Amino acid sequence: MNKREAIVAVVRRCERVLVIQRGPAARLPGYWAPLSGKLDPGETQAEALVREVREEVGLKVTPIAKVWESQTEDAAFILHWWTAEPEEGDLVTHPGEVSDARWVTACEFSQLQPIFSSDRVFFEQVLPNL
Repeated sequence: MNKREAIVAVVRRCERVLVIQRGPAARLPGYWAPLSGKLDPGETQAEALVREVREEVGLKVTPIAKVWESQTEDAAFILHWWTAEPEEGDLVTHPGEVSDARWVTACEFSQLQPIFSSDRVFFEQVLPNL
């Protein structure tokens, strides 16, 4: 069986990363995580990154680089982690998909609950080296 693919957007401002609390209409609501979403058929990873960030928080971003790859805890998705630079603008969250949004440091992210284990690995081991 082929695994589905999803993008994870590491949107950065200085030393902070934009994370959301997944809303009631999202898969696994209540979890804190970077913005993410499935790739649509025929869509590149960079295109998916731009679309997902726009849909979930209303920001326009410029994809920078793929920096990591992991899989979801249930092994259903391959996750492509990309850094992105936001343009100026206010966050406008999608009410069903996003309950809250914050710019956090790696240390602040580790204090949020609940979070996914692969996200913890990214913030502790990958992000400090970017």
